[in-house]
Amino acid sequence: MTWLLPPVTVREAFARLPERTAAVGERRGTVALLSGCVQDVFFHRVNEATVRVLSAEGLDVLVPRDQQCCGALEVHAGREEPALARARRLIARFEDLGVDHPVDHVVANVAGCGSSMKDYGHLLSDDPQWAGRAKAFSAKVRDVHEVLADLEPRAPRSPVRARVAYHDACHLGHAQGVREQPRAVLRTIPELQVVDIPEAALCCGSAGIYNMVSPEPAAELGRRKADNVRAVAPEIVVTANPGCLLQLARHLGGELPLLHPVQLLDASIRAVEVPRS
Repeated sequence: MTWLLPPVTVREAFARLPERTAAVGERRGTVALLSGCVQDVFFHRVNEATVRVLSAEGLDVLVPRDQQCCGALEVHAGREEPALARARRLIARFEDLGVDHPVDHVVANVAGCGSSMKDYGHLLSDDPQWAGRAKAFSAKVRDVHEVLADLEPRAPRSPVRARVAYHDACHLGHAQGVREQPRAVLRTIPELQVVDIPEAALCCGSAGIYNMVSPEPAAELGRRKADNVRAVAPEIVVTANPGCLLQLARHLGGELPLLHPVQLLDASIRAVEVPRS
């Protein structure tokens, strides 16, 4: 497990997102963001970039301060009852948010979280008190790339002159069927060259908690994915799941910057240097 841990400052580990960030310019809607657990501690900068991008594209962004884990990792581990308890708690929290601030979408920027949240309607279908509420909640969940791809780009983009390899996180591509939207969002960035990785449908070995409970076969997949990344000679690698970012970082050994796609879009919109991690 320690091999997978990224460097995290105390400031980042305890940083918090604003509870409300207003849309820039004319408001086009309101979204609520799942800040996540692993995501908000290890990749808080991804959450900050997500809020900035959604706001820049005309969305009010709400982030409930007391939201808790969505239960995805417990779903992956087969711990059904604790996972369902977390699902009920999250549904109730976001329902409360909508009383005063009607929300168009609940946005996830983590493939594993979004996959589980979209499945709440199925997971709680046998619970008569929660089945309808879960189904309604899941119907509102969107991956951040789905939301951005449905909006006509409004925020000006500055060029990012780089060759970028996009890795399909399994929980995004296979579980949610979200494959083209991240690529379309990246292609709104001028001069960015987006390339696919050989064996794109192959898992990197992270797979929820797979690289922790089955480290040897997971490492074999990780090495294979790293070789496929190197084959396309990118300058940057992007993927939309923290587990994939951690797994790729281990097996690429620091050779390349690893980012979430929204970090590239955020840098383009703000006309700043692309972050290195």
